[in-house]
Amino acid sequence: MSPDQPVVDAINSAIDDLNEILDSEERLGQSPEIALIGNDARLDSLGLVNLIVLVEEKIQQRFGVAITLVDERAMSQSKSPFRTLGSLTDFVEEQLNDHGR
Repeated sequence: MSPDQPVVDAINSAIDDLNEILDSEERLGQSPEIALIGNDARLDSLGLVNLIVLVEEKIQQRFGVAITLVDERAMSQSKSPFRTLGSLTDFVEEQLNDHGR
């Protein structure tokens, strides 16, 4: 299943905002394979938190729905939804679907 383009656009907008405050070696691209956590991640923990907050804000602006990405559901999954940009996108879509979008 291919990701919903408005969700991808909102996440890419959050990445653009985050990249404005990051050093050049930390900046993220917009490929679904980009690692957000783990050894290959470019972001430190604060960068990841900033990205999550920006994604939540962009989703609120674009869809009028307040979602919380860091919750018990996210933390209890066997594979973190924050592994890659693609897994984050899938998780955002699940959250939106749960809110009746």
